[in-house]
Amino acid sequence: MKRETEQRKAIEKIFIQQEKPLGIGEIMERGRELVNTLNQATVYRNLKRLVSSGWLKRINHPTLGTLWELADRGHHHHFYCNVCHNMYDLPGCALDQKKAVPAGFEIEEHEIFLSGTCKSCLH
Repeated sequence: MKRETEQRKAIEKIFIQQEKPLGIGEIMERGRELVNTLNQATVYRNLKRLVSSGWLKRINHPTLGTLWELADRGHHHHFYCNVCHNMYDLPGCALDQKKAVPAGFEIEEHEIFLSGTCKSCLH
């Protein structure tokens, strides 16, 4: 049981240190720097627990697949740079929900992903 706790704390530390959504590869790479015995099954199990507890949020990116980020960041969207492959948080929500769907429809949740070239890569 102690190993799970050590591994879960390592996963939590990774997310606290990062300000962007992370995929399983990044979580594994950074996690093994903290706990060299970290394995993928344990990471997935802990990610599931952290999502269930409301600590993490799961994101399904159309290109990158499943990502996770801290749930306490509030509702926002993401920008993916096709050059440097970094993911950036976009502040707030630019979607006008009243105009986004036909009358009689009700939005329960949404996620918007923008992609292109970030400011750093344009220069």
